[in-house]
Amino acid sequence: MIENLRISLRGIWSHKLRSLLTMLGIIIGIAAIISIVSTIEGTNEQIKRNLVGSGTNAVAIIATLDGNSLEYGIDNLPVGTPMLDEDVKQELTGIDGATRASFYRKLNYAPDVYFLNTSLDSTAIAGIDEDYLETAGLSIIAGRGIAAHDMSGQRICLIDKSVLRAAFNGVNPLGKTIDIAGEPFVVAGVVAPTSNFEPTIETISDYYMYANTGGGVIYIPNTLWPTISKYDVPMSALVRAASTDDMGRVGKKAADLLNKKVGANTQATPKEKDEKNGSGGGLSYQAVDVTEQTRKLQQLASSTNAMLIGVASISLIVGGIGVMNIMLVSVTERTREIGLKKALGARRRTILIQFLTEAVMLSGIGGLFGVIVGFILSHVISALAGLPVVISAPAVLVAVVFSMVVGVVFGIMPSMKAARLSPIDALRYE
Repeated sequence: MIENLRISLRGIWSHKLRSLLTMLGIIIGIAAIISIVSTIEGTNEQIKRNLVGSGTNAVAIIATLDGNSLEYGIDNLPVGTPMLDEDVKQELTGIDGATRASFYRKLNYAPDVYFLNTSLDSTAIAGIDEDYLETAGLSIIAGRGIAAHDMSGQRICLIDKSVLRAAFNGVNPLGKTIDIAGEPFVVAGVVAPTSNFEPTIETISDYYMYANTGGGVIYIPNTLWPTISKYDVPMSALVRAASTDDMGRVGKKAADLLNKKVGANTQATPKEKDEKNGSGGGLSYQAVDVTEQTRKLQQLASSTNAMLIGVASISLIVGGIGVMNIMLVSVTERTREIGLKKALGARRRTILIQFLTEAVMLSGIGGLFGVIVGFILSHVISALAGLPVVISAPAVLVAVVFSMVVGVVFGIMPSMKAARLSPIDALRYE
C-alpha cells in the first residue's frame, strides 16, 4: 500500500500542470460547497441575531384584548382584571427551560412626554418591577436601577441611550425631571443592553419590527403605572429562557399558564357584553415567538441555498470526469509498464489497486486544496456581505470524503482497463 502511494505521488508530481488542471474541477466543487454552506450558516446566525436580538433569550408574553396588543392603546378593558403576583412569577420561573421572569406594562407610543421643551412623543413607556432589567438583559451604565423600595411610590425613572441622545444631548441626565402625562419623574439611571446589538433594518418588515424601540424607552416603577394611565391595566410578562432554542417552548408554556390564571377571573365590560351577547371580554396572553419567524426565514434561506449546493455539486461530477479522462490517458501512456509488470508476475488486483490509488490520490489532493480555497472564499464572502463566518466541520468532512469517492467511482473504469490488459499486447504496444 505504501508503495502504491509512493508511485501515485511520483506520477502526479511528474505531470504537475496536467494534474493541477485535472484537480481544478474538484477544487472548484469543494470550495463552492464549503463557501455556500458557510454562507447558509452565517445567514442563519445573522437572522437569529437580528430577530432574537442581543442573545438574552427573553421572550415577551403580552396581554392582548381580542387579539390586539394593549401596548398600542387601551379601550374597553374587561372588569376584574386579575393582578399577576409573586406566586405567579414563581410558577413562571418553574417552567422547564425558564431561568427568570418579570412583569411589566408598556405603551409603545406614549403621549405627553417632555423634558423641558423637548417632546418625546415617540418614546415608549414601560412600568417594570425590580427583576425586569436582568431578565431583559439590560445593565445600568449610569446612576442606579429600580429597587424594591422604589415600588412604594418613588417617582423615579430610567432612560435608555436613545432617550439620552434625543432629550439630553450630552447633558448629564441624572437628577433631571421628565414630565410624563403631567407627572414629574426624576431620572435615576441610564440603561443599555448587556450585549451590543444593532438590528439590521433592510426591509419595511424589519422597520416595523424595531420601530417601537427606535424612539427609546423610559422605565418607571410598575406600581406608578396608574398615575400616568389613570387606570390599572393587565401586566405582561417577560420570561428568560436558558437558550435560544428553548424560547418558543418556554413562551408557549408561559402563555398557557397565564391564560389559565386570568381566564376564569376576567369578565367583559357592559358594552362588550351587549356586543358579544355575554361572551368573555377577550383578554388573553400571547407569546411573541420570534424564534418561529427565525426558523421560517432560516428554512427559506436553506432551501434556496440547497439548490446552489446542487449546482456546485455538478463541478464535482465534471471534476470526476476529468479524473477519469486523465487516468485513461495515464493507462495508455503506461501500457508497456503494465505489460512488463504482468510479465514479471503482477496480478490483476495489484494493477487495479495501483491505478485506483492514483485516482483517489488525485481527487483527494484536489479535495484538500478545495477545502483551503473554501476557507478563504468563506472569509471573503463574510467580509463583503457582513455575515459571521461559520465553517461547518461536517460539511468539510463530507466534502473531502465525497471527493475521494469521486476518485473511486471515476477511477474504477480506467483501473479495470489497465488490469485487463494482455501482457503480450501491452509489451508490443508502441
